[in-house]
Amino acid sequence: MLALRPNCECCDKDLPPESNQAFICSFECTFCKGCVEGVLNNRCPNCTGNLVPRPIRPAAALQKYPASTERVNTKS
Repeated sequence: MLALRPNCECCDKDLPPESNQAFICSFECTFCKGCVEGVLNNRCPNCTGNLVPRPIRPAAALQKYPASTERVNTKS
């Protein structure tokens, strides 16, 4: 089950579960579309894997399987 992290690990922008601006790698590192296209060249800085749009979990499923609230920031 994807964690659906709440923020971009690069710029700390909020990325709610329903966001179509969230991108992930195979390790679930999470970045916003702006950072993916402008800073990262579609490569995860952590694993060098490609970044793809994060799926949106249906609202009904979020009730039972909520998104993560743990913020991750790789620029710390």
